[in-house]
Amino acid sequence: MLRRIARRELVDIVRDGRFRLMAGLVLGLALMSLAAGWRHYVDVERQHEQARRATRAQWLGQPKKNPHSAAHYGVYAFKPKSRLSLVDTGVDPYVGVAAWLEAHKQNEFRYRPVQDRTALQQFGELTAAQTLLVLIPLFVVLAGFSTYSGEREQGTLRAVLSHGVPPRTLALGKALGVTAALALVVVPALLLVLGAISLTSEFGAVAHDLARGTILAGCFLVYFAIFLALTLGVSARASSSRSALVLLLAFWFVNSLVAARAASDLASALAPAPSSIEFQRAMEAELNDQQETARRLAARKAALLQQHGVSSVDALPVNFRGISLQEGEELGNEVFDRHYGRLFGQYARQDLAARFGGMVAPLLSMRALSMGLAGTDLAHHRDFVTAAEGYRREIQRLLNADIAVNSKAGEVYEAGADLWSKVPEFVYTPPDALTVAGAHLLDLGLLGLWLTAAVAFLARGTAALGAD
Repeated sequence: MLRRIARRELVDIVRDGRFRLMAGLVLGLALMSLAAGWRHYVDVERQHEQARRATRAQWLGQPKKNPHSAAHYGVYAFKPKSRLSLVDTGVDPYVGVAAWLEAHKQNEFRYRPVQDRTALQQFGELTAAQTLLVLIPLFVVLAGFSTYSGEREQGTLRAVLSHGVPPRTLALGKALGVTAALALVVVPALLLVLGAISLTSEFGAVAHDLARGTILAGCFLVYFAIFLALTLGVSARASSSRSALVLLLAFWFVNSLVAARAASDLASALAPAPSSIEFQRAMEAELNDQQETARRLAARKAALLQQHGVSSVDALPVNFRGISLQEGEELGNEVFDRHYGRLFGQYARQDLAARFGGMVAPLLSMRALSMGLAGTDLAHHRDFVTAAEGYRREIQRLLNADIAVNSKAGEVYEAGADLWSKVPEFVYTPPDALTVAGAHLLDLGLLGLWLTAAVAFLARGTAALGAD
């Protein structure tokens, strides 16, 4: 009986011209978005690899010079892209892909891809994640809104129930039928994703992204199941197919097109962040505080003189120039940590406020999970910024220590390739899948609540059919 109900539902959906039109549209858009994402990923990774090699060669190939000059010569750190970023680009186009690491400064990230796009390109950008988040739920609504209401209008629903078919069995059969129809679209889309990812094997093994991809696929299935249960539940309770369609489209519209913007505006109002100009001015004002710098240097100088039992810096066994340079770096680092910490703290509060919007729109929770597991959310960007800044500070400590130990006050000191090679190449390892999932327990919990509520709504609706 269950199989017969599911097969009949599937046949009815597939025969509907709306299904074929929507399925073709979704698959076509998924193919185009994945092709664009794959092309962008491959181009960026090749460019980054070439730039990494060129930057490293330039650093090692420096002529002899003072280590402090080399500190200002600087290096680039390039943010690696997860393979899943070809599905969801997240915030990457807006936050930049490379950091210039030099003495005394924590620079903003450079080369934001969105800056190179026209307004029309920015408006029309479509990713595979957007297709899954927006169009698949619409597909579910159009495929399932008349599952119960249509049969009620045709007079067949009462006949089916009168033959002793339990409402729960009927609901499960219809759900399986719609799921099978959905699988005709989702499975090919998933195969396209796997194919696109497999074509990136030249950039290393794909196993690193396997766990993330598995969790992400499971989350999307839960997201689709929410819409499936809501669609069947509304269809069971609605007085007509037209009213069921109107109600479901209204929910889809709010969830897909209104909630994200509303949550973003509300989050910005609750946790306002300073403008770029305001941020830079406040940080530079503190960096330019010469009194604090002089006080710190005087205290360090006095401590060193007392430690070594001498009366002047020229009598110290180390070059005070290197120590003073590092002291300036440490003071600057405290300022950077304070200002960037507050800035990222505000961004994190905005992100959390927007994610709480998942209580009224499941797309917000699913979008957060999609970006997080794809490695393209704000948390991943901040993690990379922290790693790149730590690398910059490591370089400065190494170069300043060389000045302090190997040079003397007043002499012209130059270092060469032996010192440059002591600076390790920058390597960044992103958080693993379990760490990312743990950071998104709120979103996972909200999706679970939505699924529970949707299934309960469907169960009550089908139980009412039996009572009737």
